[in-house]
Amino acid sequence: MSLAIFDLDNTLLSIDSDHAWGEFLLEQGAVDPIAYREANERFLADYNAGTLDMAAFLEMALKPLAENTPEQLAAWHQQFMASKIEPNILPKAEELLARHRTKGDTLLIITATNRFITAPIAERLGVDDLIAVDPEMVDGRYTGRVSGIPSYREGKVTRLQQWLENQELTMDGAWFYSDSHNDLPLLEQVEHPVAVDPDDTLRQIAEERHWRIMSLRD
Repeated sequence: MSLAIFDLDNTLLSIDSDHAWGEFLLEQGAVDPIAYREANERFLADYNAGTLDMAAFLEMALKPLAENTPEQLAAWHQQFMASKIEPNILPKAEELLARHRTKGDTLLIITATNRFITAPIAERLGVDDLIAVDPEMVDGRYTGRVSGIPSYREGKVTRLQQWLENQELTMDGAWFYSDSHNDLPLLEQVEHPVAVDPDDTLRQIAEERHWRIMSLRD
């Protein structure tokens, strides 16, 4: 039995859930239709290029959580799951999760997308353990700020180390599945790095290092 770690966006899902949530908010008329759309597209391009200013992105991404009630957010998220997430859950991803589950492995999703967006997705996928960006909450409301270290790039390694200590687990024999070169810091830490439908940069590195490359797309 080993630890099987999975990136979420463009790995287990065929989309980026953070970006899709932004599109959903635009469709609801919940954010500025011009400025928010421009920022949402720009930050996605920066992420893909490996140049994302995470602090600036989170300032934008977490603001709608602070501006709306928990009840409104919950109602929106239910619609978001049905319209944006469910159609983009990859059947082969569910099969991969099931294979590791059958082996008795510990399943963990680690993502740079915030917990509000991703916790229901992890639950839908049957994965109990999730490391995500934690939006700060005070008195039951989101503040628009981040709690702790964002799980992005090297932050994924730091957050995973903290989680392992709390769980009294180790990285022995661990797997990590990801599509993104932004996850190289963690891919380099595991015994079994797997590039899943990788971006061009990760594909080149995976080929050079003889890492496994696989597709979960139909």
